[in-house]
Amino acid sequence: MTTTETNQTAYLSGGCFWGMEELVREIPGVLATEVGYTGGGTPDATYEQVKTGRTGHAESLKIVFDPKRLTYRHLLFEFFRMHNPTTRNQQGNDIGTQYRSAIFYVGDEQKHTAEEVIKTVNASGEWKAKVVTEVVPFREFYRAEEYHQKYLVKHPHGYTCHYIRRMKLGE
Repeated sequence: MTTTETNQTAYLSGGCFWGMEELVREIPGVLATEVGYTGGGTPDATYEQVKTGRTGHAESLKIVFDPKRLTYRHLLFEFFRMHNPTTRNQQGNDIGTQYRSAIFYVGDEQKHTAEEVIKTVNASGEWKAKVVTEVVPFREFYRAEEYHQKYLVKHPHGYTCHYIRRMKLGE
């Protein structure tokens, strides 16, 4: 899964990667997803390492999308609907830095868009607390183990704390 001249890639973290992947896969314009680990210092990170919270990595989602059908801005608004960006290092029952809310930007344009979307989300009043989502440069993505990929497709009744909230973000 690579970015082509016409496709773009986004890296997002918002809690357990299973639930996010399940929702993101359904967004029109998303071409492919992979779950993995990013944002830390441990090379070739594995789930057994990341779950300790000591690697600096977050459970993350790599998203390849068609910008003619889905803008990065709209993807971020969907991201802010599917997780709680106001809780530091926690989503639902999942607690730890590996479950933090983060946007790992690729290039200045993604950084600027992320900062603008966060300002819009904060100003909207849809969330009662301030957004704590980190906006940090992307460095490396380590693909998670195969049993984590499309987990909720393989286990339709598996745990997730993610759902789409009815909000008027970016509309």
